Amino acid sequence: MGLTRQYLRYEPAALFGLVASARAGVAFVALRGERGRYVAVPACEHVFVWDTRKGEKVLILKGIKQQVSCLCPSPDGLHLAVGYEDGAIRVFNLLSGESAITFNGHRAAVTALQYDHLGGRLVSGSKDTEVIVWDVINESGLYRLRGHKDVITQVLFLKEKNLLVTCAKDTLVKWWDLDTQHCFKTLVGHRAEVWGMALLSQEKRLITGSADSELRVWDLTYIQEVKDPDEPESKKSKGSSSPAAEENTEEDETLELDEHPEERIVNCSKVGSIMREGRDRVVTLGTDQMGKFLACHGTDAVLEVFSVLSEEEIQKKLEKKMKKARKKAKQNSEEEPEGNVELSLQEEIQRVTSVKASSKIKSFDLILSPKGELKMVLLLQNNVIELYNLDLSAQVPQAVRVSRITIGGHRSDVRTLAFSSDNIAILSAAAESVKIWNRSTLQCIRTMECEYALCSLFVPGDRQVILGTKTGKLQLYDLASGSLIETLDAHDGAVWSIALSPDQHGFVTGGADKCVKFWEFELVKDESSVQKRLSMRHVRVLQLDEDVLCVRYSPNQKLLAVSLLDCTVKVFYVDTLKFFLSLYGHKLPVLCMDICYDGTLIATGSADRNVKIWGLDFGDCHRSLFAHDDSVMYLQFVPKSHLFFTAGKDNKIKQWDADKFEHIQTLEGHHQEVWCLALSPNGDYVVSASHDKSLRLWERTREPLILEEEREMQREAEYEESVAKEEQPVVAGERQGETGLAGKKTIETIKAAERIMEAIELYREETAKLKEHNAICKAAGKEVPFPVNPILRAYGNITPSAYVLEVFKKVKSSELEESLLVLPFSYVPDLLRLFNEYIQQGSDVELLCRALLFLLKIHFGQITSNQMLVTVIENLKKTTISRVSEARDVLGFNMAGLQFLKREIEAKEEVTFFADATERFEEKKRKRKKKEKMVLAML
Repeated sequence: MGLTRQYLRYEPAALFGLVASARAGVAFVALRGERGRYVAVPACEHVFVWDTRKGEKVLILKGIKQQVSCLCPSPDGLHLAVGYEDGAIRVFNLLSGESAITFNGHRAAVTALQYDHLGGRLVSGSKDTEVIVWDVINESGLYRLRGHKDVITQVLFLKEKNLLVTCAKDTLVKWWDLDTQHCFKTLVGHRAEVWGMALLSQEKRLITGSADSELRVWDLTYIQEVKDPDEPESKKSKGSSSPAAEENTEEDETLELDEHPEERIVNCSKVGSIMREGRDRVVTLGTDQMGKFLACHGTDAVLEVFSVLSEEEIQKKLEKKMKKARKKAKQNSEEEPEGNVELSLQEEIQRVTSVKASSKIKSFDLILSPKGELKMVLLLQNNVIELYNLDLSAQVPQAVRVSRITIGGHRSDVRTLAFSSDNIAILSAAAESVKIWNRSTLQCIRTMECEYALCSLFVPGDRQVILGTKTGKLQLYDLASGSLIETLDAHDGAVWSIALSPDQHGFVTGGADKCVKFWEFELVKDESSVQKRLSMRHVRVLQLDEDVLCVRYSPNQKLLAVSLLDCTVKVFYVDTLKFFLSLYGHKLPVLCMDICYDGTLIATGSADRNVKIWGLDFGDCHRSLFAHDDSVMYLQFVPKSHLFFTAGKDNKIKQWDADKFEHIQTLEGHHQEVWCLALSPNGDYVVSASHDKSLRLWERTREPLILEEEREMQREAEYEESVAKEEQPVVAGERQGETGLAGKKTIETIKAAERIMEAIELYREETAKLKEHNAICKAAGKEVPFPVNPILRAYGNITPSAYVLEVFKKVKSSELEESLLVLPFSYVPDLLRLFNEYIQQGSDVELLCRALLFLLKIHFGQITSNQMLVTVIENLKKTTISRVSEARDVLGFNMAGLQFLKREIEAKEEVTFFADATERFEEKKRKRKKKEKMVLAML
């Protein structure tokens, strides 16, 4: 069967016009050994790393499909954890830009990420109300913590204790003991959502931000610190608190709910509030790495910065206060000052300054530079990054804007796009500016200020562009000088549409004033120069009964199609302006339309989500297609073909065949409504603009697209999505309480389980064949050649059991538990026997023990009741204990050796350090003597 019709695939070529998405936070990252210069920001599904000094993009961490929802740099500065809308977390290496680790555990967008102080563990909170702790080094999930009833907003590890603090939109702050994996305390002192929190003063103070202008401050006392030092360790672990602590807890009953009264570890008492200037909710609350500065902002453009006093500074202030109090008491002839001298909360946490940004702040990050300056990076709502410096040595510290990254994009949504006739330049226009981009380099080559643009075109020759604006003006720009040449009041309402005439002598505009106006290009004498310049002359007008939404010429310039607000499209003769056809059938107004290159078909896209294809000879509707899940915003035919593209408010761009009425391809990439698109005159490129502030370029490849294959791929993708949405398998014997397994069932875990099953099947077949072969050899009394399985030959003629181990090792560490959970029990006995064999050989003891213990946990009942497995388990018990103790001994020896080497190196460095210092001192001495001699000689 031959191919009936061949289409060519369009592939995503580039994402540009975006500085940063406002969905996730901004973070300083250490790159090329520098801190405070490079910032990581979300950019739809990617992460961009910008150089704030040069205003250049230095690194792109490429995502796959889902939008970035959260960022967190590691403490060593070498990695960046990125959370996505689908609940996945990827850890990128900032040196190579590659993603080495992927964690799948959440069922909804990741909303909070935090590393512990060593960078070995990562905790994530999500919209699915669950918190998961991940082991970054082992690349696996540790456990899932349940308890919150709404979106998690912040998660924090404590440095000194193995504790975790989480807050959520359910108004609660929960304390988790990670040793026992349970919630031992819940703070309920908030009346609305808790949007952020931070730990201050060496983790002895917690500050929380809610939906009001108060920042609530809590003092933390760790109960173990208060206990009798002679108390035995066993009692300490039970969490028995001192009577004093118990009294405190009773006082704070209104603020705390102890879910496990026997295990009190931390005592929280509210000490007061700090009032913010903003009256709205806290959006982001955070500190610098040292915890010396605290900053927060609301839904406005002001960032409030506070200074947190250290213990030494507090002591000094107290001494000063005490001196003043004594002096006052002396003057009043009193022996001692009345009452204790204490610092108020406002004195301990002082307001430093407020930073006013140029637009609404979405997130920020702080870093204290070695020079003593506080650097603040702000991610704004309008596609801008701003960097401020705060000089702390000044009498009144004022934030100074150091740099601003703006050139890479528009401040508002792009509403119109156009391609130049040579396919090289792209025009994009928004509410405040029009930009010209080079298609091959994606660099912005011109930026010109304009009014709110709704439609645009390149004037023939590509030296000028015309914009139609919301106020009814036509603006003519010269690209060489980047200046506005002329502005004309064209319509009394918005200019919704503009179309170039096929003879290229003029153009037509349609507006909200119910008029279609015809214009011609002309050369007029410029007053300022001798040369003539281009201008526009109004020629004719067509008055209609309804607002005009879209106008299009037929390629032979005989007909003009006009879309009206009454849901119809009226076709007129261009020469006489007489009525020819009325195309009616849409239930809502037609927002876009186009006529194909030979003038036989007209396609109309409407707000009723349908696209209708009509014949232009009789005005008959050939077919109505349900095109998008929301309004169709733009439609354009591919030059020299009957294929066309549509863009919709459902975030998708679709390609259709107007002859066969078939959907060819969907271009997915935008994360919000697509406003407009433009096709290059040769049809090789499509550029689109969306509400997510991004511009995307799509390129036609040489790869043929077969519709059956496309439909098959679509079905597979739908199946994979349905697998992820299925109920998670229940683990036998596991209590569905506040803890659970970290991973989740995905298509990858199912495939991994299938690969293990196939390997075990092959092992069974091959061992059966080998037994048969040995029997034949015995009967024949001679050696008969044994046929090797092609799969085993591909792996270098390995044994079937070694092949199972190879397959097992290839399962990702983060997917191991979930893969074993999906594995049917019939394969487990064989796997246990193989594990015994592998552990005896001493190969991959750590991985095998982890898998073995998990299998024993989930299949405990079946394994213990199976008489055949008793000997296997007994053997495993012996071999694992011996092998694990061997591995522990090796590890201990290596650790001791490394520590010894470290001490040796440190000792040598100290010696060389002093030697260097002596040499430098001697050299200075010599120079000084030389200088003195020269002075004496001159005298």
